[in-house]
Amino acid sequence: MLPHRSHCLPLRSPLHQRGRALWWGLLLIVIALAAGGGWWWKQRNTAADGASVAAGAPAARAPGRFSAGGQVQPVSVGVVRRQDVRVMVQAIGTMSARATAVVRAKVGGELTALHFREGQQVKAGQLLAEIDPRSYQAALGQVQGSLQRDQALLRNAQLDLQRYKDLLAQDSIATQQVDTQAALVRQLEGTVAAGQAQVDAARLQLGYTRITAPIAGRLGLRQADRGNVVGPSDANGIVTINLVQPIDAAFAVPEAHLASITRRLAEGADLPVELWDREQKRRLARGRMSALDNAIDPTTGTIKVKASFANEDGGLFPNQFVNVRLQLDVLPNALTVPGTAVQNNYVYLVQPDGTVTQRRIRVGVADGDRVSVEGELNDGDQVVTDGIDRLREGAKVAVIDAGVAARADEAAQDAGARRAALLRSLTQAERDKLATMSPDERRAFLRARRQQAGGAAPPAAAASAASATVR
Repeated sequence: MLPHRSHCLPLRSPLHQRGRALWWGLLLIVIALAAGGGWWWKQRNTAADGASVAAGAPAARAPGRFSAGGQVQPVSVGVVRRQDVRVMVQAIGTMSARATAVVRAKVGGELTALHFREGQQVKAGQLLAEIDPRSYQAALGQVQGSLQRDQALLRNAQLDLQRYKDLLAQDSIATQQVDTQAALVRQLEGTVAAGQAQVDAARLQLGYTRITAPIAGRLGLRQADRGNVVGPSDANGIVTINLVQPIDAAFAVPEAHLASITRRLAEGADLPVELWDREQKRRLARGRMSALDNAIDPTTGTIKVKASFANEDGGLFPNQFVNVRLQLDVLPNALTVPGTAVQNNYVYLVQPDGTVTQRRIRVGVADGDRVSVEGELNDGDQVVTDGIDRLREGAKVAVIDAGVAARADEAAQDAGARRAALLRSLTQAERDKLATMSPDERRAFLRARRQQAGGAAPPAAAASAASATVR
């Protein structure tokens, strides 16, 4: 007879039952931890939202790029508007003087006087320096004496020639004697002419002892001092003059713009040129294009251009690095948006219901901080300029003032500068004493010192930051 089936089942061992209980225990612990973590996260979000509302910020936290669209995103916006847009070509240029002259002594001698200041503006022909003239005055006197002697001999020979001609008319003298006297007169005339040339040369050498400015312009640094012996062979000369009013800028533009440039020049148009500083933040000068080179550089595919600037304030110097913007044309009444609103040929348009939608655009030329575009945009529309990376199609947005953050940051920097100045004014003993104070004592101490200095009492946050700096 077969045994009953229940008698065939193996009995569960105590060890097996203990493992099963341990597994259920671990599962319950995981469930409890998950529930506690969810409660903690909810409480954290609630506290963060409350702090944001107390600080004046929107209660909803900014979600990630792909977060739910029901939360409001704070953004800054710019206005779409129509305006004339300049077609600009940007290049890197170098300033060069319109003319440069190295002032050298034309005769050798000792410098006895300097009549200029370094960096001074001078006019053409202005006296700059003097060389000891005594040796040249003596040489002039010597040749003048020789000239006077030759002139006296010439006059005597001319009188004799006139007498000989009168005697010849009376047939009282030979013709040969008259001819000889005429030859002597011509010889002495040559001697007098040579003597006059020597006098002129000596007078010119004497004039060279007064060194004048060959051109108008700005003087450089002095290269010779009073008492130095100078001469025509000096490499550095006495001083250098640069004509910087007006001044030129040389730069190169790609040959692709050559057709537009030549067309505009053929029309007789003046091509405006602007100079900007190294950071492209400050405009240095405005001028116009003055010359175009006659050949393209085959190694770079560019052509050299020169522009002229009045430089009335003297702010431009030769060899100065500048960023150049050459205006080729003007697009009238073009649709423009802020440059920061464009991202991958898209802009986010703010709709009347407070949501955003993407609009595809075709980007044109940039003029300053605005860009000409073509697309489904209207004059007066608002496009997002800051916070684009947190948006997606249909996201709700809240427009904020773009200057609020900048003003808050500026105020924080000013407060930090005042705190740093206050701490620097403390002596070492006061700093050691401040380090041993409690936070309340530190705040009271710093407040008292600021009141003594005539400033306003620091807020609690500033005092806490100052005490943290001391620690």
